[in-house]
Amino acid sequence: MEKDELLRRIRLYLFDMDGTLYLGERLYDFTAELLAELKASGRKYLFMTNNSSKSVEDYIKKLDKLGIESTREDFITSSQATAYYLQKHHPGKKLYVCGTRSLKRELEMEGFTVTERLDEVECVVMGFDTELTFQKLHDVSFLLLTRKDLPYIATNPDYVCPTEFGSVPDCGSVCDMIFNATGRRPVVIGKPGPLMPELAMAHSGYGKKETAVVGDRIYTDVKSGINAGITGILVMSGETTLEILEKSDVKPHLVLNDAAEILDAIR
Repeated sequence: MEKDELLRRIRLYLFDMDGTLYLGERLYDFTAELLAELKASGRKYLFMTNNSSKSVEDYIKKLDKLGIESTREDFITSSQATAYYLQKHHPGKKLYVCGTRSLKRELEMEGFTVTERLDEVECVVMGFDTELTFQKLHDVSFLLLTRKDLPYIATNPDYVCPTEFGSVPDCGSVCDMIFNATGRRPVVIGKPGPLMPELAMAHSGYGKKETAVVGDRIYTDVKSGINAGITGILVMSGETTLEILEKSDVKPHLVLNDAAEILDAIR
């Protein structure tokens, strides 16, 4: 199928954010027009991010600063997917959260109790913690080493988070630190797992042939689409280089210079 024909067929676009629609605090030139055109054409989009350091409200404020209006219904985040998983597999458990205040609030909004009393903890949740302290690393190590049966969940596997100057360590890097200390690996919820695209399709009512993930990372964005049985589109506007693409065992269904090519196809 031709590129433009495939892009026009998609009715639900699941966009990664950083590196796809903006970079750090800079909105890409095409983003506002692309989102407006998708709406005008009767298509739907959701912002799908692995970044659990920010709540949905934080993202709404960030996008507003960048000139993009959004509501809670426009997002599917690894925090929300983690809450869904916890409700399904560990309902009512008291959580120790190695994450930001925003992540803790998101989980509390879903009915969970977050505690720092280690004797009360029934489940450990690891997020992308931009407020990380050594005390948190100490607490997580203590909990996982002294209570071998304690459930251990991570919001996302990303090793780095892109910035204007390069990258900073993300959740996956901290999970590796914890593994080196404890020998424990978490159950990982976010991309590249299929849960977030599956929740997005269930919420929006679109089928697999009508849905695509668009992102700048093969090992999270594209792979999540492939794992969910939908179209995985790679954009070269963020982390992935041609060298990474050539060496990757995972091959996108489509490779674009940037998401502006979607706008050109549907306009």
